[in-house]
Amino acid sequence: MRAAARVATAEEAIAAIPDGATVAVGGFVGAAHPEMLTSALEQRFLRTGAPRDLTLYYCAGQGDRGDRGLNHLAHRGLIKRVIGGHWNLAPKLGALALAGEFESYNLPQGVLSALLREIAAKRPGLITRVGLNTFIDPIHTGGRMNARTTEALVERVEFDGQVWLRYKAVPVHVGLIRGTLADARGNLSMEREGMIGDVLPIAQAAKNHGGIVIAQVERVVGALSDPKAARVPGALVDFVVVSGGRQHDQTFGEVFNGAYVAPWDHAHALPAMDPGERRIICSRALREIRAGDIVNLGIGLPEGVAMVAAETGRLKEFTLTVESGPIGGVPASGLSFGCSHYPEAIIDQPAQFDFYDGGGLDIAVLGAAEVDAEGSVNVASFGGRFAGVGGFVNIAQSARRIVFCLTLRAGGLEVAMEGARVAIAKEGRHAKFVRRIEHVCFHGPTATACGQRVLYVTERAVFELTPNGLAVRELTAGIDLQTDVLDQMEFTPLVQLEASRP
Repeated sequence: MRAAARVATAEEAIAAIPDGATVAVGGFVGAAHPEMLTSALEQRFLRTGAPRDLTLYYCAGQGDRGDRGLNHLAHRGLIKRVIGGHWNLAPKLGALALAGEFESYNLPQGVLSALLREIAAKRPGLITRVGLNTFIDPIHTGGRMNARTTEALVERVEFDGQVWLRYKAVPVHVGLIRGTLADARGNLSMEREGMIGDVLPIAQAAKNHGGIVIAQVERVVGALSDPKAARVPGALVDFVVVSGGRQHDQTFGEVFNGAYVAPWDHAHALPAMDPGERRIICSRALREIRAGDIVNLGIGLPEGVAMVAAETGRLKEFTLTVESGPIGGVPASGLSFGCSHYPEAIIDQPAQFDFYDGGGLDIAVLGAAEVDAEGSVNVASFGGRFAGVGGFVNIAQSARRIVFCLTLRAGGLEVAMEGARVAIAKEGRHAKFVRRIEHVCFHGPTATACGQRVLYVTERAVFELTPNGLAVRELTAGIDLQTDVLDQMEFTPLVQLEASRP
């Protein structure tokens, strides 16, 4: 008979991580991130100099832009290589990557999530079209972030006359995951976690490569009430670290919010959006969402679409989803992003991306840092920082319809409203429609060839992607086409006006 799970302190469990291991860490921003474990890993390295030369593998960005999450691992000598989906939440780690202190890759979050299952099954990698013609494509950088990074983890392959990308499998030796409860045999449940994430494929990948799985939980119970509640079987778990609630906040924004794990038949109140450019953009974007649509809203400006929908009584007409796994309800924001208020269901992250990649999203409303004349979009780098792509590439490449939300310019922009008319009171310092974008995260010509309908909604004009590039379709009332739009762009789009809009 298998023995009971080994309950250990964080320090005891982390001491089992060998030099040179590949460590996969679960979580999304702060949700389901094993903060006690990553903190203990940092403290052990600072105290003893071990373990060294780790490869860090993670799917979603994990951190608070300060000291928590993957920021704990930002130390020279601790990390040899990072393979990650998003970097903006761990700026300490990102700064070392851009300085060339270790090998660094930025690959799509959904690819890394699905790739964990291939690693667990010891298959040769993931074959997908996600990332084609973006900076992740090996005809460009292959997702490599600095000159120190030389190994190709992505290659082009051809099947049945079509070009695909193969993302190579890398062995995982250590899994750091988090649950709510562990029973006496190490089976893990997640009833108080706002998401499920990648806990099972991380554990399977580590176990099948002869590695170890360390699970942080709030407490240990004799047995789980329902075997179907076990998200990770105890047979895969080597160490159980009991947090007792310490370093176990539900998200990096909240200690615990019951709405993230409560039934869907509750209403979540959203504040009204103030007048201004955000409301103009979000109101116009909402018009593209149809009754019955399955929707993904990006973080930041697109979150306002839900606020306008609630205010206008449209929120129940469609289903909002989050790439981390929640379906239905209202996505949380800020450091609680990844959870949803009163979701209808929460599935694991690889399954959510399976649905997305197969074209399940009717529409995605996403942000954009830069746009060029062919309609390609950069979200990875801006203001001298590298944020990475997260789930953007999967979502933008697979949704049937896309609305990018952004102001025409940035940096001190001020908009004045006079009734339904808009005036630019103070122009932004930086163009967002530019001649050349820093990183191609969404490739306009590929989207056109695939038949996607793509709009770019700003506070003063709506653009549409056409086979011949970007075209101005609508003007906001009060806006002058030449002075307020064309003169403020670094390229001249097609002008194919259909209407002015309120």
